Amino acid sequence: MEHRAVLSRRRLLQLSAGGGALLGAAALGACRGLGGAAPQLLLVRGQLPAAWSKALPEPWRARPFESPEALLQASAGPQPVPTLLALGDGWARRLPPARLRPLAVEGLLRELDPLAVAPSRLFAPPGAPTVAFPWAFGIWVLLLRNRPDLLRRRSQGWSLLLDPSLRGRLVLPASPRVVIELALRQLGLDPADPSALEDSRLPARLAALRRQALAFDERDGLQWLLAGDADAAVVPTQRALPLLLRDPRLEALLPDSGSPLSWQLLMQLARDGEPTEPLPLEWLRDGLTLPLLDRLLAAGCVPPLPPQRLQGALTRWPQRLRPLLLPPPPVLARCTNLLPFNAAEQRRWQTLWDGALAGA
Repeated sequence: MEHRAVLSRRRLLQLSAGGGALLGAAALGACRGLGGAAPQLLLVRGQLPAAWSKALPEPWRARPFESPEALLQASAGPQPVPTLLALGDGWARRLPPARLRPLAVEGLLRELDPLAVAPSRLFAPPGAPTVAFPWAFGIWVLLLRNRPDLLRRRSQGWSLLLDPSLRGRLVLPASPRVVIELALRQLGLDPADPSALEDSRLPARLAALRRQALAFDERDGLQWLLAGDADAAVVPTQRALPLLLRDPRLEALLPDSGSPLSWQLLMQLARDGEPTEPLPLEWLRDGLTLPLLDRLLAAGCVPPLPPQRLQGALTRWPQRLRPLLLPPPPVLARCTNLLPFNAAEQRRWQTLWDGALAGA
């Protein structure tokens, strides 16, 4: 553990400019971190690319968990130290809004594409405070194993999920929300239109998808595919891209009709009446620039940068994979966020899902 007390080169240079007294105080802060009082970043193991998490500056410490559920449980009580959370947008919505501290990241947000504005508010109405830094986004895609016949029919889009050859050979997400969105897109309906849920074709289409599925497994679904028990799986690009780089049996399809988006967020827990550790803004900015940007992309994590900021890094990727990292503008415009439900919407979507289960 002795190496953890060493200050990073960047931190050392910053502190040297401030004089010896400041350097001494920082060194004490680093030693304090070894005693468990350092500010911490709570994350799910494997969620942040290792190169980035290892670059976390002093006095911050990464604290990994095996699952989002375990992370949320650990963050539920009062935090004795300043605490950042790294979570996907679906899990982040389980946090009570009062638990989150507004973030002073306006400068960094201006460097991102406007696509990132809504998740920075956790999809609250315009004017709500910034409570999240959206450091990466992903798109749900259809990942195929040794199925060039289906890839040649990519113009059929999400309707390929109903191909008879995929009956019992398809892994769908465990999220009913995502599956219902895919059914809406199959029918040419706009997922953002509340009236789309009233379409008379939707219950039968959901039941058909339920019958196609070998499993609904968001976490381990890729194992079915890699083991040869499935030919296709719907997964986010964050999980698909690293595999596509090294496994020639796999190809991915993002339909022109678009897909649901997923977001990776950093948030800070509020601490009443206590000073808080300043955010590691330079560390956040490092993730948006080379060389760390290449490492993030290799891990399937795409920062929501303007296209011109990503183009240089994308040229180092195979041509077939670039549209998965940054879809063409017309396709990206048809991708949608999974917005929070009110109680009535939650009941309506649950009724649809329960009906599909009964009809499958």
